[in-house]
Amino acid sequence: MAHQLSNGILTVELADVGSYSGTRFDWTGFITQVTLAAGTAKHTFCVPESLQPGQGTGGIGLCGEYGISRAIGYEEAEVGEWFPKLGVGLLQKQNAEPYLFHHEFPLIPFEKHVQAAEGRITYTVEPLDCRGYSMRLNKTVSLHGDILEIAYELENTGTKPIDTEEYIHNFVGINGAKVGAGYELSWSGTPRVDEPESEYTVGLLDISGGIVRWNREPDRPFYGKPAGWEQAEAEWYWELRHLPSGAGVRESGDFRAARIALWGERHVISPEVFVNINVLPRHSKHWRRFYRFFAL
Repeated sequence: MAHQLSNGILTVELADVGSYSGTRFDWTGFITQVTLAAGTAKHTFCVPESLQPGQGTGGIGLCGEYGISRAIGYEEAEVGEWFPKLGVGLLQKQNAEPYLFHHEFPLIPFEKHVQAAEGRITYTVEPLDCRGYSMRLNKTVSLHGDILEIAYELENTGTKPIDTEEYIHNFVGINGAKVGAGYELSWSGTPRVDEPESEYTVGLLDISGGIVRWNREPDRPFYGKPAGWEQAEAEWYWELRHLPSGAGVRESGDFRAARIALWGERHVISPEVFVNINVLPRHSKHWRRFYRFFAL
């Protein structure tokens, strides 16, 4: 069944493992809604990837993905062989083309366990050897006042090194408000977007005074690569505020950000912060993400 964490300030809803059964997103810690209680008001933050049934890749809320550009063992696998997708299972390579994260693959799911306790829930993904690649993943989601923490431990139990990356695809829409002039986005350093995907993105975003704003409501997806966060002496962060609702969310972490992306469309804004994962056999890596939900 689905799980819920609540401390009187935040209520976090997590999908049951396996309710999402695709081959893109991590099945564990799949956060479908966060609700902030602020006085008599309640604010929600999570929306689906797509509002059109059957479209998109099944994302919703705060859901993670590993190896979007560095799929473990994919390039060396022969067509028909299997390769591991962290948090999901073993996927079967279908052709000699480059890995495409949005494709669905034949799947052997990893064994996954869930342990719930007061204020936290821990997921364990058990190893399954695949041509020398093998790994155990522990993920704990916990609440601390107005902060949602996600803590990771990845243990390399195989004979080959692990080289990949992880990010959370933050499908955020505060109180379900459409994207437009009411939103403000900032991140560490002096914000700019160096590599917008198109002139559409350039015309859509206004960046001034260290704040990103939307000139109008988008009518199609937008994408860009935020920059400037590398300048900050403090740890990285991004912060999204919706002025009419009077609510916002801020993500930070205890790791060095490898890169940041910004995706969205009419109903959703998704800042995405990537962490590099390089783990030798018999070694482990730990990292944490922190989300603070607040009222303005």
